[in-house]
Amino acid sequence: MQLLDGRYLAKKIKLEIKQQVKEFLEQGRREPSLAVIILGDNPASVTYVRNKMRSCEEVGFRSVDIHLPQDTTQDKVLEIIEELNNDQRIDGFIVQLPLPEHLDEQIIIEHIKPEKDVDGFHPENMGRTLLGLPAFNPATPKGIVEMLKRYDIKLEGKHIVIVGRSNIVGKPLAAMLVQRSINATITVCHSHTKDLASITRQGDILVAAVGKPFFISADMVKEGAVVVDVGINSIKDKTRKSGYRLVGDVDFEQVRKKASWISPVPGGVGQMTVAALLQNTLLAYKKVIYNG
Repeated sequence: MQLLDGRYLAKKIKLEIKQQVKEFLEQGRREPSLAVIILGDNPASVTYVRNKMRSCEEVGFRSVDIHLPQDTTQDKVLEIIEELNNDQRIDGFIVQLPLPEHLDEQIIIEHIKPEKDVDGFHPENMGRTLLGLPAFNPATPKGIVEMLKRYDIKLEGKHIVIVGRSNIVGKPLAAMLVQRSINATITVCHSHTKDLASITRQGDILVAAVGKPFFISADMVKEGAVVVDVGINSIKDKTRKSGYRLVGDVDFEQVRKKASWISPVPGGVGQMTVAALLQNTLLAYKKVIYNG
């Protein structure tokens, strides 16, 4: 078993981005900039945003953290998005999900200009991803594909089984992997899939993105499969000072005995997601997707 070490790869990608930023600054250009809108004080969201801001600092980006109260009205959020859409100093921005229940996530996402949508969730970027056109691919799927490629995992002709059909991971990942540039065969499973284990055992590569701790057991994995764990779940652990620990959707200790490669949690896909967000922001800064 070998580890798909997202932490190591993310550091490598950040160094590559940092070098490019250095070259731009030497040419007299300004630094790339990323803004993040966050509503409320959801602990997980606050942690994610803090990590994104820290990563921006590491690579030389300017970061703007717009922290709004939980009860901020939708009109106010849309007003701020419009300001960011028109701010020439902001190359890309994201609205941290999940949102408070009184806000319409889809309306808010669609209000972001596609050329600044570095999370890749706007329907235009989703559509371009599906068609295999240049786009801001959603960060987690982009990070997964980058991870597999950089570890020289052969994708062409492989059967890749994705467990989870979310708009954030499952659907766009399937769209990316089925393109002619990759040529994988894709099966997407979900909560209504019958005899799930019989399908997951067919996967040369198995991607778990269901949000349930230890959902994928060893008997659901093909011998020698590559296993990518997207899940980030908090479970109680009295041995930890915090009282909890993070685990994935995969029973890591058991599945690692069958897998040829496996990503850990933490230290796997989550790190690559942030790296992919930085890559998208750099693309937005270069204006290579929507401006040619």
